[in-house]
Amino acid sequence: MKIKVVGGGLAGSEAAYYLAQSGYDVELWDIKPSRFTPAHSDKNFGELVCSNSLKGNDPLSNACGLLKEEMRTIGSLTMQAAEYARIPAGGALAVDRDKFAQYITEKLTAHPHISIVCGEVKEVPEAPCIVATGPLTTDALSASIGHMLGANLHFYDASAPIVSRESVDMRHAFFGDRYGKGGDDYLNCPMDRETYTRFVRELVGAGRALLHEFDKGEIFEGCMPVEVMASRGEDTLRYGPFKHVGLRDGQGNRFYAVLQLRKENAYGSAYNLVGCQTNLKFGEQKRVFSIIPALSNAEFLRYGVMHRNTFINSPQSLEADFSLKGNPLVFFAGQMTGVEGYVESAASGLMAAVHMVRKLNGKQAIIPPATTVLGALSAHISTPNVNFQPMNANFGILNSGGLNIRDKKQRYAATANRALADIREYKEKLCQ
Repeated sequence: MKIKVVGGGLAGSEAAYYLAQSGYDVELWDIKPSRFTPAHSDKNFGELVCSNSLKGNDPLSNACGLLKEEMRTIGSLTMQAAEYARIPAGGALAVDRDKFAQYITEKLTAHPHISIVCGEVKEVPEAPCIVATGPLTTDALSASIGHMLGANLHFYDASAPIVSRESVDMRHAFFGDRYGKGGDDYLNCPMDRETYTRFVRELVGAGRALLHEFDKGEIFEGCMPVEVMASRGEDTLRYGPFKHVGLRDGQGNRFYAVLQLRKENAYGSAYNLVGCQTNLKFGEQKRVFSIIPALSNAEFLRYGVMHRNTFINSPQSLEADFSLKGNPLVFFAGQMTGVEGYVESAASGLMAAVHMVRKLNGKQAIIPPATTVLGALSAHISTPNVNFQPMNANFGILNSGGLNIRDKKQRYAATANRALADIREYKEKLCQ
């Protein structure tokens, strides 16, 4: 039996290597080097776009650093390659991109259980397989996935910023839905006229991120950026996503405009800025949204992004082990599952392979605890969410598990130490 892995990016490379190391024969398919997507130019597997693509490395203060340490514990090819190709970059894990991709390619091509096939896969293969073709999946395979999943495939990523709940200044915010319905699903951030006018002025004039050529012409059809909406008139937002009608605080006060925040996870530790999909530069997002009093010191867990990104509505289509609902040996991995970032993509490929090995051995998949980043990302892609959008590694998505530490640095360290203990215990369970 050969397992087909489609895609030679980080997710596919991780999956293929773990499966091969577990003794399974793997057929790794990729269209390179005969064809390249608009985002790729290197013939090697595991191509990165810049040297600091792997982000922070300190597990006690950086969620992506914690994820890397969890992956090292499980046994990650990406982390091996990163250590081999590492270059000085302070607290970040920066690499020589050529050496990094070369290391991964040599490990895969030299492995006795891996055969490399250069060609386009136009249909989702029969089980067992892992599809990890990334945000620029070819049209034919996208059509096949779309046919398999119905309406659960998206072709653009237009998302709003997410902030941590604890960083919202509650002196300038209140819970409640419109017309006094109450509840805590929405956290309301009101503005007076002067503040709103300033916010709109700064929003319209803020610097925007450049779009790749292959993004242009697609992005605005799917979702209107908040800055474009604001440019259509000062009151556009006030009668749109910042609508004040029906919203009053506990004292019955009315407001000129109100930004609503919506829970991003079940724990209520992260909140999404409703209606604020944006193409602003990250620094500009923080500067402009911090004008809103409740967000003056907000911690941004994820900034808004707008670019082409083929991704699945995973909560409707995938299990927490990254397998297809109703077909337990067909797995998806990488950014197409709704994880955002290179490290996160590699992690999903690693976990898909881990779960496949267990199933092929007649065992049940074991999901990492939600106190770990691996477990939190698994929960993100499988927990029902009508507003599902890709997510990167951040402390806000982890299950706090009763930790009540006010100091952020101490809380992150405690969260990370618990996660590392939990992932070591998880690794032991995998060996049983």
